[in-house]
Amino acid sequence: MNTAKDAAVEARALQDVETHHADMLKQLNGLVGLLVEALEAGDSPAGERAQAALLDWCDSDLVPHALAEEGLLYEGPRARPEGKLLVEGMLAEHRVIVELVDELRTATGVQAAIAGSLIQRIFALHLDKENRLLLPFIAESPGLSLAGSVEGLHELTGESAVRHGHGHAHGHDAGHH
Repeated sequence: MNTAKDAAVEARALQDVETHHADMLKQLNGLVGLLVEALEAGDSPAGERAQAALLDWCDSDLVPHALAEEGLLYEGPRARPEGKLLVEGMLAEHRVIVELVDELRTATGVQAAIAGSLIQRIFALHLDKENRLLLPFIAESPGLSLAGSVEGLHELTGESAVRHGHGHAHGHDAGHH
C-alpha cells in the first residue's frame, strides 16, 4: 500500500481551496453589503433585490459547498481521534449556517440584514478554522490526501474545476479556454 503523497500536490490543493474560500467570502461580503446599504437608505425595492441575490448565492454556492465538504473533506479527519472533535464542531457550524439561510428566506427588512450579517460572520470564522486547522491536518496526515479529496470538485476548488467540464463558467470566463 502506497501511503506516500506528493507534498507539492498537497500544497497546491491547499492553495486552491484557500483561494476559493477567499473568493466566496468576497462575494458574500459584497452581497451582504448591498443588502445593508439598501436597508440603511430605506430603499425597500433595492433591499428585496439584494436579499434575493444573497439568497440565490447561498442556495447555489454556499450550501452546496458545505455539503460537498461534509461528504469528501470531512470524512477522513472525522474517522481519526485527533480530527474528530474539530470536524464535529465544523459540522455544527454548517447546521447553523443552513438554519440562517432558511431564516433569510422568510425574513424582511432589518431581520434579513441580521441573518445576512450572521451568515457572513459565521462563515468567515468557519473558513478561518478550515484554512488554519482542518486543511493542513488533512494535507499533513499520512493516509489522508487533500488533493484526492477535492479533485474535480468545483464546489471546493472553484473555477479550476470548470476546465474539467464540471459546473458552470461564470459570465466573462465562459468561452475562454
